[in-house]
Amino acid sequence: MSHSNTAIMSIENPQVVVENLNFFYGSSQALKDVSFGIPQSQVTALIGPSGCGKSTFLRCINRMNDLVEGLRIEGLITIDGENINDTSLDVIELRRKVGMVFQKWNPFPKSIYENVIYGLRIAGIKERRVLDQAVEQSLKRAALWDEVKDRLQQSAMGLSGGQMQRLCIARAVAVNPEIILMDEPCSALDPRSTSRIEDLIRELRGEYTIIIVTHNMQQAARISDYTAYMYLGELIEYGPTQKLFTVPERKETEDYITGRFG
Repeated sequence: MSHSNTAIMSIENPQVVVENLNFFYGSSQALKDVSFGIPQSQVTALIGPSGCGKSTFLRCINRMNDLVEGLRIEGLITIDGENINDTSLDVIELRRKVGMVFQKWNPFPKSIYENVIYGLRIAGIKERRVLDQAVEQSLKRAALWDEVKDRLQQSAMGLSGGQMQRLCIARAVAVNPEIILMDEPCSALDPRSTSRIEDLIRELRGEYTIIIVTHNMQQAARISDYTAYMYLGELIEYGPTQKLFTVPERKETEDYITGRFG
């Protein structure tokens, strides 16, 4: 498909480049010939109906799919020019660079403090001053510091859903990633918590490359710079969010965003 190559070319110096990506679970194909470039320090949203390959695609970027039985990947994904599926690549290092926030918040049954520094402890950082600083900085970035600074040693399980999701964002930024993947981070949250997370995503853009899967088109329109519309494992259209939502190039995209389909 010719429009896929223009999707790479349309971004100057993309940080993530995906070329002819095919992904199979056993004999079923979840992604078909996906190619596009994702810009640095911007928010890119992936939209499309359930089961269209958005989350599978997201998990390719930090190799979370590695754990899936019978998977096969063809094509190329590079981050900063490095092939992330190269057998010599350190996957732990990749996941330090590419953080992930899931749909259902997943704090560990530990203190708020220990949750934030989990990744730093794995990296062998022990110095208390460094850890204290990381906790404060990360919680401030996740707009959670003022709410929890007096109970850092209490269990994270006592937080509300919206706070837990912001804690998971703090945990992701604590290791200083370059890219943050978010898989429907607001779908289980109430409107007020959703709005806080959206504000947070706006604040974090510029500092991180954020790639977010959302089933909420209004959310994609509000927070992203670029939007990719996927359907049945294919990338149908990709471009600046405002353009995609106002003057989409393809009829399938228009039908989806106007609600005639999906």
